[in-house]
Amino acid sequence: MITLKKSMLAASAALFLLTGCYNDPGLVEDASYDRTKTGALGGALAGAAIGYNTGHHSAESAVVGALLGAALGGAVGYSMDEQANAIARALGTGVNNDPLAALDPNHDIIVSKHPDYVKIMFRDKMMFRTNSDRLQPSAKSKVRKVGMVLANYPQTVVGVAGFTDNTGSYDYNQALSERRARSVANLLTINGRPLVKGCSWNKPIAPNNTASNRALNRRVEVYLYANRNRMTDPCR
Repeated sequence: MITLKKSMLAASAALFLLTGCYNDPGLVEDASYDRTKTGALGGALAGAAIGYNTGHHSAESAVVGALLGAALGGAVGYSMDEQANAIARALGTGVNNDPLAALDPNHDIIVSKHPDYVKIMFRDKMMFRTNSDRLQPSAKSKVRKVGMVLANYPQTVVGVAGFTDNTGSYDYNQALSERRARSVANLLTINGRPLVKGCSWNKPIAPNNTASNRALNRRVEVYLYANRNRMTDPCR
């Protein structure tokens, strides 16, 4: 047990050695690269345990496993960090991880990083006309830019979810939100067909009690995952 604990410490050291080279101060959007660090740490700890258990409880095997795990985990996290910054640049915006940003109607597009995914939120007012699922020309251009970035990351798993306000019946909004999500997904088929969900008026950003709040809730969100095991239900 003491040997394994020492190996875990080695794993942590491996994390700092491997993530030190990932920070790029030239990126103005978000240079924190938290997914890189988290992925490297998770990979290092898992690799240490695997190396320890398959290497006859050898500390050396645990350290080797930690280094390999940190490299793989860090590479995955780094890829997600890079995608967020590349998409933000392509859309002419920055990475905004402020949870209150979604409540600002001046933000038509919000690119944000989360522990297990990157999210791009498109505000409804710049995407569709009322009760329509046809993307407006400027919205098409922006979604295509996201697709062009994703072409460089063929392993990324893409999910698209549509959200409405509570005007009209739940079933009508369910169908409308799914059609809108599919309109976006159809332009993001570079990495295979994205998972599409209509969320109707579930998971509102703000209470549906004023016109301005209802406008906040009408949106399409694109989710980028490193693999399908990380995917969650966007409607909950």
